[in-house]
This record gives sequence, C-alpha cells and structure tokens, in this order.
Amino acid sequence: QVQLVQSGAELRNPGASVKVSCKASGYTFTSYYIDWVRQAPGKGLEWVSGINSGGGSTYYADSVKGRFTISKDNAANTLYLQMNSLKPEDTAKYYCARRAYEEFDYWGQGTQVTVSS
Repeated sequence: QVQLVQSGAELRNPGASVKVSCKASGYTFTSYYIDWVRQAPGKGLEWVSGINSGGGSTYYADSVKGRFTISKDNAANTLYLQMNSLKPEDTAKYYCARRAYEEFDYWGQGTQVTVSS
C-alpha cells in the first residue's frame, strides 16, 4: 500500500533553517509528481511547492520562492523541503502529497514546523 511517512516536528527561531523529509513506499516513486502543502493554524490548505517525477522541474508558491527548496532522492524514495530564512508566518503543519493528474491522492501524516522566538 502507498505510504508517505514524514519526519518529526521542528521548532526554529526566525531566520533559521530546517529540512523536512517525506519517505515514500508502496509505489514507483519516479512515476509521480509530488508536492508540499501546508496548513497554518486556523487557516486553509496552502500549496507550497512541487517537483516532477524525475526531479528536474520544481515549482514554488510566491510566498516561499527564493527561501524554500524542494528536492527528491529517487534512490532513497525520499522527498525533501529545505526551508531557509524562516518567518513566523511559515508556522504550519506541512504535508507531502502525491499528485495524480490534477488531484492529490495520498498524503503524509504532516510535520509541524513552528517558527518562534
């Protein structure tokens, strides 16, 4: 069965960096696009970033462009999100989600990232 297992919660000061991961299993990792989506407290889901199946094309929301980097290690079936220059407004639960056509069909369990001094 398809599983997306994410790394644990993180707490950082503003301006710091963190890298979160999402390990995939149960399907061919190189056959699907995969994305990061976040949900801040009391708010709806916000798309953050995406990467194509081979890893050669990446996409970012304007709110994180230049600060966040998405990458994938196809040999390890693992997706990453490197987050630099963190701001308090980046505080959210971050989810990896497999993209199937125009929808997300499988989701990770979420990683809480808290940015606070």
